[in-house]
Amino acid sequence: MQCCLLLCLVLLSPQVASLRHHHPRAAKKRVRELPVATTAAPSNREFTFDLLRALLAANPNQNIIFSPLSISVTLGMIALGTGSNTKAQILEGLGFALQGGPEEEVHRVFHQLLQELSQPREYLQLSLGNALFVKSTVHIHDAFTSAVRTLYLADTFPTDFGDPQAARKQINDYVAKQTEGKIVDLVKSLDGTEVMVMVNYIFFKAKWETSFDSKSTQKHAFHVTSETVVQVPMMRCEDQFLYLQDPSLACKVVGVPYQGNATAFFILPGEGKMRKVEAGLNQETLRKWLKMFTKRKLLLYLPKFSIESSYQLEKVLPKLGIRDIFTSHADLTGLTNHSNIQVSEMMHKAVVEVDESGTKAAAATGVAFAFRSALMASQRIMFNRPFLMFIVENTENILFLGKVTRP
Repeated sequence: MQCCLLLCLVLLSPQVASLRHHHPRAAKKRVRELPVATTAAPSNREFTFDLLRALLAANPNQNIIFSPLSISVTLGMIALGTGSNTKAQILEGLGFALQGGPEEEVHRVFHQLLQELSQPREYLQLSLGNALFVKSTVHIHDAFTSAVRTLYLADTFPTDFGDPQAARKQINDYVAKQTEGKIVDLVKSLDGTEVMVMVNYIFFKAKWETSFDSKSTQKHAFHVTSETVVQVPMMRCEDQFLYLQDPSLACKVVGVPYQGNATAFFILPGEGKMRKVEAGLNQETLRKWLKMFTKRKLLLYLPKFSIESSYQLEKVLPKLGIRDIFTSHADLTGLTNHSNIQVSEMMHKAVVEVDESGTKAAAATGVAFAFRSALMASQRIMFNRPFLMFIVENTENILFLGKVTRP
């Protein structure tokens, strides 16, 4: 799985700044026990699932894939350079403002997460990193660049945005190198007004603990809608998997473990229950699921698929209350003394590929759970209609989250 997030800061002329003011941009072979969470992202609010619902609303009937961790880390970095209401919107959007406590706690937790996720792993590849490309003639506060290096482990590079083609090549070459060539041509164009480009990337590649036998993969019908049916390559595996049935959300959840302490979870809503599941997903439900899975022998049918998504987050995040950073109201006094700088673009791109060998890519309510007792015979579960998925690695933090509408 590969994800990348790009954020551009532009230097506006007073005339353009005024225009933006009046027209703001719309902007191993066994089923292991689930790991105990170590460091959790600093959020009580449903940022991850609110963002999912916003993306679903903006992209109806489409495949969705994104990395909430990648986006959260980037917002944390941005918060370091903001002040007043701009900072408050970001922290509240992440859920931190509702918890209270000093802002430093947000950055400390993100720092610890980045350190943990950057540790080498024997069985899977997971790379998560940040970089700043800064125009040398525009002064960025030393305190800001020092903080992003120390807290967010970010690389920083002087960049000549006066030569847009050279700047674009510098950024794209860096990202391609960091993701082993999996993410190329991230920056499509620059116009010379940029003063800083902030990049966050995340790359994940892992093999299933129990591979699907490619000889068992056959074409099966996938019901995109009640009227639209397509033929897809359907993988098949009979083994012990993590399993639960949530009657309150009318869905079944299957956990398929990777080698190296990561797990992919696939959520299959009952017929006609997708919207109910989408609306009911929240952090507390996820926590309960992770604690209450049982091992179950399943005959699992899962489609091979490859999906890719790109999002202009300056059009999505305002729906979650993060608005000012994308307008002339942006307070970036923690980043620079220039008053006419704002975020012009925040782009997130993700790709996920699932096949027989594994996954490759470069994103409290009172609920009563009831579990059916495990039977000796295998239960057959076929993901032959739209489903949701998420990937976690060693913690309850979601690396990637998505919806497969059409494989």
